Amino acid sequence: MNLTLLQNWQDQSWPSIKSSKPLTTGDGVIDQRSFNTIEVDQLFDAVNHASTLVGQAVLFRSLTQPLNELGQLRAKQHAVEELQNNPALKEQLENIVQQAVADEKNFYLLLFGEFLGSFGTAREEHEIEGYGYLQYKRGIRFLLELVDQVQTVEEPQSAYLKAIIDKIKAFAETRAYSLMQGPVYITENAVQCKEQRQGSFAPAIIFKPRVFKPLLISLFFGAIWAMAHFFPTDMFQVSVEAIPTAMIFVVPLLLVYFPIIGGFDRDSCIVPLRNEFKASPAVAETLDALGQLDELLSFMKFAEAFGGSKTLPELVDAPHHRINLSDARNPVLGKHNPDYVGNDFVLDDDKLVLVTGPNSGGKTAFCKTVTQIQLLAQIGCYVPAKSAILTVADHIFYQAPEISHLDDGEGRFGTELKRTRDIFLATTAKSLVVLDELSEGTTFEEKMESSSNVLNGFYRKGNSTLLITHNHQLVDFFVAQGTGLPKQVEFADDAPTYKLVDGISRISHADRVAKKIGFSKQDIDNYLAGTP
Repeated sequence: MNLTLLQNWQDQSWPSIKSSKPLTTGDGVIDQRSFNTIEVDQLFDAVNHASTLVGQAVLFRSLTQPLNELGQLRAKQHAVEELQNNPALKEQLENIVQQAVADEKNFYLLLFGEFLGSFGTAREEHEIEGYGYLQYKRGIRFLLELVDQVQTVEEPQSAYLKAIIDKIKAFAETRAYSLMQGPVYITENAVQCKEQRQGSFAPAIIFKPRVFKPLLISLFFGAIWAMAHFFPTDMFQVSVEAIPTAMIFVVPLLLVYFPIIGGFDRDSCIVPLRNEFKASPAVAETLDALGQLDELLSFMKFAEAFGGSKTLPELVDAPHHRINLSDARNPVLGKHNPDYVGNDFVLDDDKLVLVTGPNSGGKTAFCKTVTQIQLLAQIGCYVPAKSAILTVADHIFYQAPEISHLDDGEGRFGTELKRTRDIFLATTAKSLVVLDELSEGTTFEEKMESSSNVLNGFYRKGNSTLLITHNHQLVDFFVAQGTGLPKQVEFADDAPTYKLVDGISRISHADRVAKKIGFSKQDIDNYLAGTP
């Protein structure tokens, strides 16, 4: 279950968009190493069109901890479709989100800010001037106005969107909302809302977020009047000449008044209230609901801004992972790029695809496209393709070559094999796995044997596996067995077309790459001969 963002932010001095983390290998859809290899940070930047800080944080959390339940994803898609088909509702919700943008930071400053006192000047975004009265009023206005605005929204038809709206409306029935709305009662042992005070005669102070307390000031001057009336002396006679002398007493009183009253309100009222709001499940759920609303709108803005074909993928149920993409483009590289080359890709019952081709031909970009589209599908978002039909993956793994460390003990081969083992043990028939080369750091014969064992193991598990490899002999072996679908990146006129086509690449473009970077055999000979 996803943590609320307030729980993620508890130990932070200021809310962070990227506070969520992937779960450990096997526990979530994606683990940290796959997250890094798939470049989810860059995917977030491409998709992110959320307006609020909480909306961006919800979107990032969705990408780090995507859904793996078909019903939940379909419900989320239905909400996106409703917004697409109901422009009036979409406009209402966009207005609510835009109003929240204006007030959101004031609420976070109330929860996480540092009080400077009456004479401090705020120079950082997390600093609060004075005793916090103004910041308190600005902060609570954020959620109070959010609830007021949501009350006027037409009733959504989709279950997911209706649940979001109902969750925000329900905040009006909570203790936190009552405290924000006021009045707030400060008793000897606790802060109480108006509902708790009904029928109670225990003494309490009513908190008003302002330093000038009319009742307190009235009592002060009333006491002076009473003393003048019942104990008449010359000290209470007012004259123009006496004003300067009186000011000598009044100014010090004011200098004492402000720190005493302001300090009491801050420490006994504002700080306890903000601590309660920060720990309140109702506040956390309402913030999350606003973020989820902004996330849905962000999906639509991403689709509008991407350019080219986009679609909400058709999610199907199947005993093992399947994926069928038409004109699929990379969500990061294809954004605002009309020249980006799309590819069709079908993986139904074959289960194992072996991708070959020279370096810089687009093998890795294609495999990242597949995994990024799968990931976007599992947060309920549009994907860049003419059509997309896929199952929900319980795990998305992407293994890339990793340099071994001094303390690994087994060298590069052992380091890589441990990662492959962890993926294999966590994988089920409903998983999507990409392996970028296998069994590096050993002899060719051992590489063939080890790679064959590993791929046969994944094949028998029944998941979808894509292998990126230069080892065409390995591909030949699996094609001969009838258990591998060979694909290669296409080259024409010694240049990549970035199309994925049938077949096995048996050529190397190493010399072309070496020449391109200035380190071919001829470059080396020229260097040794002293020729520029």
